[in-house]
Amino acid sequence: MKKLVCVLLCVLMTAPFCVGAAEMEIPETGAQAYVLYCPDTGAVLAASHEHRRMKPASTTKLMTTLLTLERAAKGNETVTFSQEMVAEGSSMYLKLGERVTLRDLAVGMMLSSGNDAANAAALSIGGSIERFAAMMNDRAAAIGMKDTHFVTPSGLDDDDHYSSAYDLALLMAQGLRSEDFARLTAQKSGEVKFIEPDNKRVTYRNHNRLLSLYPDCIGGKTGYTQAAGRCLVSAARRDGLTLICVTLNDRSDWNDHMALYDYGFSRVKTVRSPDTAFCPDVPLAGGEMPSVAVRGETDFSAPVTAQTEVQRRVLLPNFLYAPLSEGDVVGCIEYRVGSTVIGTVNLIAATDAPEAKRRGFFEYIKELFFHG
Repeated sequence: MKKLVCVLLCVLMTAPFCVGAAEMEIPETGAQAYVLYCPDTGAVLAASHEHRRMKPASTTKLMTTLLTLERAAKGNETVTFSQEMVAEGSSMYLKLGERVTLRDLAVGMMLSSGNDAANAAALSIGGSIERFAAMMNDRAAAIGMKDTHFVTPSGLDDDDHYSSAYDLALLMAQGLRSEDFARLTAQKSGEVKFIEPDNKRVTYRNHNRLLSLYPDCIGGKTGYTQAAGRCLVSAARRDGLTLICVTLNDRSDWNDHMALYDYGFSRVKTVRSPDTAFCPDVPLAGGEMPSVAVRGETDFSAPVTAQTEVQRRVLLPNFLYAPLSEGDVVGCIEYRVGSTVIGTVNLIAATDAPEAKRRGFFEYIKELFFHG
């Protein structure tokens, strides 16, 4: 198709999306550091000391679980629990000689916060705790976690083991992109079927009480040591919008997360437009038919801050050239907030539009003298 200068065929539509008469104020928290993060936009909706390097306790296991599930997806190998995998603190209570899969270790880490499970996975995957920690740090760098350094797979205290509220929010966002991770972190309980002994079954309950306390919660990870205090990473989803909350050293973490989510969902909304149902006719040059229908390739949705006005502009040429095949891109719908484009949807031909057949000289004479 020849390149054409696009002209605006439809009226510019401005639609305000508001949250009511009054906006909520950011709630006070008891956290030494916290962040409320929107992974859909990358926006920080509320925060305090979010880049401060602090002890993350067992929220570390978000990374260990992610790496374990990724390895299990390549081959869910069996792990035999050995003396070097024994760890103090919270546990899934593995015994020497027992055998489970990597995926089962992820269940023990995420739900029961098993330090033994974290050590077992790290030694199985990395060969040593040090090599596995290097894998953790490489992945943290790839995610963009600039204030993080891992030493242990479990999160037990170490002076060189630290992270930040913001970095942990990035980690949770990365985890949610994995179907296996997202499914596991949302479970209130999970059963592990041991390979050895083969008749052993254990159901582990998720320590994340927010899954029961807050209907929109879709997962997260708890953490606690005496030095780190209570740590909590969680995620919630409402009306297709995901938010992530992280609090570090916070005695009121359950209540603070719920209050921050209520605030966050009052500040951000999802704007939707059923663009696949938008189907205007555009004049067609050189075709068998005078026009061709076009439609949106997809529906549009995007999160925006409350009180934001979104502009929707339909951009199409004033006519199209035949031939066209169904699915050919012929224009776009553009969504703007001020001068910033927040998204576009391609407009495509809804049907085939063949080129008109060319008549020969004798066909023209025949039509001229014998028409009718």
